[in-house]
Amino acid sequence: MATADRQVIERYAASGFRVSGVIYHGSVLVFPDRTVPWGAASASDVTWETLAPVIEHGGVEILLLGLGRSASAVPAKLRSALRTARIGLEAMDTGAACRTYNVLVAEDRRVAAALIPPS
Repeated sequence: MATADRQVIERYAASGFRVSGVIYHGSVLVFPDRTVPWGAASASDVTWETLAPVIEHGGVEILLLGLGRSASAVPAKLRSALRTARIGLEAMDTGAACRTYNVLVAEDRRVAAALIPPS
């Protein structure tokens, strides 16, 4: 499934993620073309400001938000702001977000994942 031109989420744990052979400690933002560390450590850290790299990346149509072991509500104001930026938001537990990201990126969808490790 891994290809040289796409980031694929291979593993996740409480300590972080392995994406396309590279280990990242803590939270990450995964795009089809790159993965970067992300400063959000919990659902309460997910804001328009912390998601700025997703908006600035351009071309993202679907943002999968992995919130650890369970999904929690995303503030309506944030959902609305992302919708205005033409980015659909799906919040779920981190495992589901990783699996969904891999399926969507394999389908060449314009997707990104904002992932908080399960604790």
